[in-house]
Amino acid sequence: METTSDEQIVERALAGDADAFGEIVRRWERRIFALTYGILGREEDARDATQETFIAAFRNLSGFRGDAKVSSWLHRIAVNQCITRQRRAKVRGETSLEGAAEDNGAQFAAPLHESPARIVEGCERTEAVRRAVSALPPELREVLVLKEFEELTFQEIADTLHVPLSTVKSRLYTALKQLRLRLEKFSPEAAHV
Repeated sequence: METTSDEQIVERALAGDADAFGEIVRRWERRIFALTYGILGREEDARDATQETFIAAFRNLSGFRGDAKVSSWLHRIAVNQCITRQRRAKVRGETSLEGAAEDNGAQFAAPLHESPARIVEGCERTEAVRRAVSALPPELREVLVLKEFEELTFQEIADTLHVPLSTVKSRLYTALKQLRLRLEKFSPEAAHV
C-alpha cells in the first residue's frame, strides 16, 4: 500500500477535500505538540500553541507553495506561535519553563526497585535540565529543541527557521556549550546528562 505524502494531502485540501487537512493534523499533532512543549515547557501553553499552529496552517493553506516540505512549514508556524506566546508572557511578566515541574506535579514513573533518594535525584536532574534549557536565548533554544528533541536534520532546521545552515550549526554548538555550563553550575554530574 502506497503512503500518501503530506504534499499530496495538502493538494487534496486545496482542491476542496474537507477531510484532507484533518489527516495532516492527525499525522503531525503529536510532533508539533512535542516541539511546542520543548520550547514553552508548559503543557497548557503547548496545547494552545499546537492548536493555534494548525489553525494558522489551515488559514494559510493557500500560501503553502511547496518550496519546503509540509513538515518544515508546520514546524516554522509552530516556532512562530511559541515566539509570539513567549513575547506575550514576557509582557505579562510570566515565565516559560519556570515552575513547570510544580505545574505538572513533577511526577515521573520510576521502577519499583529505585530508591526514593534516586527518584528525587532524577527529578532534580530533570528539573536542572529543564531550567537550563529555559534559560537559553530563544534562538538557541529553538535550534536545540528542533535538533535534540525533534531530531530534525541541520538542513530541515535551516529550512524551518529560514536561516543559513552554518547559522544552525553555530547556534546548536553555542546552545550545547551554554547548556553544559549551566548544568555544571547545578552539579558537575548533571552536565553529563
